[in-house]
Amino acid sequence: MLKVTNLKKIYPKSDRVAVDNISFELKPGEIFGFLGQNGAGKSTTIKCLTGILPFDSGTIEICGYDIVKEPIKAKMNMGYVPDNHSVYEKLTGREYVNFVADLYKVPSELRKERMDRYAKLFRLESAMNRQIRGYSHGMKQKICIIAALIHEPKLWVLDEPMMGLDPQSTAEIIAHMREHCAKGNTVFFSSHNLDLVKKLCHRVAIVNDGHLVDLFDLAGNEANKANLEEKFFRITGTYDKRLFEDYAAQESEDMRPQLPASDEDDPKSAPCVADGSAKQDPAEE
Repeated sequence: MLKVTNLKKIYPKSDRVAVDNISFELKPGEIFGFLGQNGAGKSTTIKCLTGILPFDSGTIEICGYDIVKEPIKAKMNMGYVPDNHSVYEKLTGREYVNFVADLYKVPSELRKERMDRYAKLFRLESAMNRQIRGYSHGMKQKICIIAALIHEPKLWVLDEPMMGLDPQSTAEIIAHMREHCAKGNTVFFSSHNLDLVKKLCHRVAIVNDGHLVDLFDLAGNEANKANLEEKFFRITGTYDKRLFEDYAAQESEDMRPQLPASDEDDPKSAPCVADGSAKQDPAEE
């Protein structure tokens, strides 16, 4: 579905290697998590595999098509949701999705059925005929997701897809990611939410300073799930022992701080009137 081999990327006028000899391969029907701190090389890797950025060496294949040699065929099999929801804001939601559907040559009947289904799924029905410039952050993210799915891609690439979404929309996206993979498709998704990743992903890769440091299974491996946070912090050099001491006990303990006592619980506290002065006792009047 996706095969990345010895990928290397150096930005112009920089001697720093942003992505250094990264290799991995995604299987049909899996959700693959791509983790790392800001600046680790996640977004650069994603922009290379989506064809947005050129790269210095290595190969990227999507459904058997080389992204450099056969870019159109490769991109026809991929849907991409960026982390900054870049869209043409002067278009309406419907116009934008139709524009993307034209690029992917989606037949009229199919695109209408899919657009209506996804608009209902993400609760955008009443906004589809409004200009995107008037959308909220979360609504822009949703229209990007609809556009990325309109051609039902075999590979769905999501860069921090849950940012700015309400809990209902987040749940719907998670459900659709699972449904997409159940059809034999693949989801490649980057996230800073480690708890979500270990519940959702079959496998995960951790990158740091441009290198792919570790790649391991999560599905069916309870030890890897339990140790994901520790692995991540150790690999990224941010491990702090105090965060993991007696971790299981902390999870079962109520960690909420004690609420301060209210005025009603304090016999020394005198009731106040609206102007902030203490109300005089009737016996003293």
